[in-house]
Amino acid sequence: MDLLTFMQQMVNGFSLGSMYALIAIGYTMVYGVLRLINFAHGDIMMVGAFLGYTFMAIFDLSFPVTVLLAVTISALFGMFMDKIAYKPLREAPKISLLITAIGISFFLENAFTVFAGGVPRAFPVPEYMENIFNVAGVTFTTSSIMVPFVTLFLLLGILFVLYRTKYGMAIRALSFDIKTVNLMGIDANMIIALVFGLGSGLAAVGGIFWAVNYPSVEPMMGVLVGLKAFAAAVVGGIGSVTGAVLGGFIIGFTEVVVIAFWPEMGGYKDAFAFIFLILVLLFKPTGIMGEDLEKSRF
Repeated sequence: MDLLTFMQQMVNGFSLGSMYALIAIGYTMVYGVLRLINFAHGDIMMVGAFLGYTFMAIFDLSFPVTVLLAVTISALFGMFMDKIAYKPLREAPKISLLITAIGISFFLENAFTVFAGGVPRAFPVPEYMENIFNVAGVTFTTSSIMVPFVTLFLLLGILFVLYRTKYGMAIRALSFDIKTVNLMGIDANMIIALVFGLGSGLAAVGGIFWAVNYPSVEPMMGVLVGLKAFAAAVVGGIGSVTGAVLGGFIIGFTEVVVIAFWPEMGGYKDAFAFIFLILVLLFKPTGIMGEDLEKSRF
């Protein structure tokens, strides 16, 4: 592989990994607080993408307004999902929460299949997002170069909330002991709902940019992407927000590099992401940036 090809794959890997990272942050935040793998999270990404499609294709709204509305509604939907599905099971065994998450995932996929149809729909990508640039032989579109910057900006925003605000302090305290936080006068359910809202909003951003870069939406689009984002969260160290972003970049690069080195293995690129996950877990079960969750979270 020559230098030019390597640089091109770097751009592609950053773009793909950024979208995984946005979704992985939601996985790791919910796990950090509730020790719950929210397998419906990938379908929240699908909901965000469909909201983006609806606002742009049907209501003809601008892209920035679409993103703002889709993120807001997805965040509210995530909080609503917590209220009706997870909150009643706070004291139940973890397996009950896991089964509920899988049930919500199936419900969303089938509901959107019934009401929106199972045929992929073309996403109305703004023209300026498809502008192609060439820098020293490396080509990229506006959307592909925008996603990493958006991801890093949102990562800094999440870290600011976690470490520089009272709500972030409450989230970190809640991740250690919910009952003690309640005794201190903090509404634990409200903080948990906030975590679901933040995670769902980020998933919506990931879903919209996924639809922009791979311009179509369909009810099952969040299944495989959600699993890869979960793998990214585990690779980076589940429970670590920064680790989730790092894991997303790693999984994205893994997919891109496999196709670059072995084009004939392109049909198996999804398998390589999970093979990498297995290797990381064999040598560092807590993930690259993972620590003992009894000592540190986020």
